[in-house]
Amino acid sequence: MKIKSVFLLFAVVFLLLGCKDENNTSAISNEKPIRFGYMICDSYEDSKARFAPFNAYLQEKLGRKVEMILANTFEFEDLVKDKKVDFVHVNSIVAIILKEKYGMDMLAIDVRGRYGYKATGSIISKKGSGIKTIEDMRGKSMVFGPVMAPFGYMAQYALMLKNGFDPETDFSYYAIPAGAAKHDKVIYGVYFDKFDVGAAPTLDLDRMLAHHIVSKDDFNIIAESIPMPYCTIGAMPEVGRELEKQVTDIIMNIKKDETVLVNGEVLKVLDRMWLDGFAQPIDSEYDEIRERLKLANMAPYRKY
Repeated sequence: MKIKSVFLLFAVVFLLLGCKDENNTSAISNEKPIRFGYMICDSYEDSKARFAPFNAYLQEKLGRKVEMILANTFEFEDLVKDKKVDFVHVNSIVAIILKEKYGMDMLAIDVRGRYGYKATGSIISKKGSGIKTIEDMRGKSMVFGPVMAPFGYMAQYALMLKNGFDPETDFSYYAIPAGAAKHDKVIYGVYFDKFDVGAAPTLDLDRMLAHHIVSKDDFNIIAESIPMPYCTIGAMPEVGRELEKQVTDIIMNIKKDETVLVNGEVLKVLDRMWLDGFAQPIDSEYDEIRERLKLANMAPYRKY
C-alpha cells in the first residue's frame, strides 16, 4: 500500500506541474499589467508571432503580466497621448516623435544585420533597365514603403533631395501601394517591372538575397543611405525609474540562446525577433535621422 501511495503522490505532483501555465502565469503577481506596444511589421499575425516570445520572456522575468498591444506606426502617438502604453518597440522615426513630444526614454536599440544597431535604405533598379544613377531616374516611376518607414521612405527621399533630385517633380510618378509595409512588395514591384526604381530597406534586400528569393544579379544598387539607428524600445515618463531600469536590465542581458515557452512550443527569443541582441541607444546618433526628417519636411518637424 505504501508503494501505491507514493506512486499516487508522484502522479498528483506531476499533474500539478503539467498544469502550470505555459507562460509561467502561476508566478505572476496581481499587480496592474504592464502594457507593451509593438509596431506592426509586415502584418498583424506575423508581428504577433515575432514578438510573442519576447513579451512572454519579459513577463516571466518580471513576474508580472505584460499585455501585448500591436499597432501601426501612425497609431502610437494617440496610444501615448491617451496613456494606453507603458513601453513601446517602434522604428526610429516614431521613437524620435515620442521622445520629443512626450518625453519617452530610449532604453534599447535592436541589433541586426551587417550594420549592427544601425540600418540603411537603398534605391534599387532592375538590371538591364539602364537606370544606374540618380540622374538616370528622371522621368521614371518609383515605389516607396510606408511614409513613416525610416529605411523604406525617409532615407531614400532625403538622399534624392541631397543629390539635387526632387521626387515631387522629377519622377513621372511615385506610389506607396497598399501592403507596402511588407517591404518585400517594394522589391517585387521593381523585380516584376511594375516600377522603374524602388526604396528598399537594405536589411530586407539582404534577407531576400540570403534566402535566394532574389539574386544580387537582379538589381542595380543606385544609391544607399548612411547607416542610422534602427528600431528602438522606449518607456513612457509615467513608468517610473525603478521599473524602467528593471525592464532595461532584462532586455540588455538577453542571451542569444534564451528560450521561452509559447503555446506549447519552446522558442528562441532573439531568433524569433530576427535580432542578434540589443544595444544602448545614443541620442546624438539619432541626429542623422532628425536632419533628414527636417529636410524631407516630415513629423515631428513638418512646417506645412
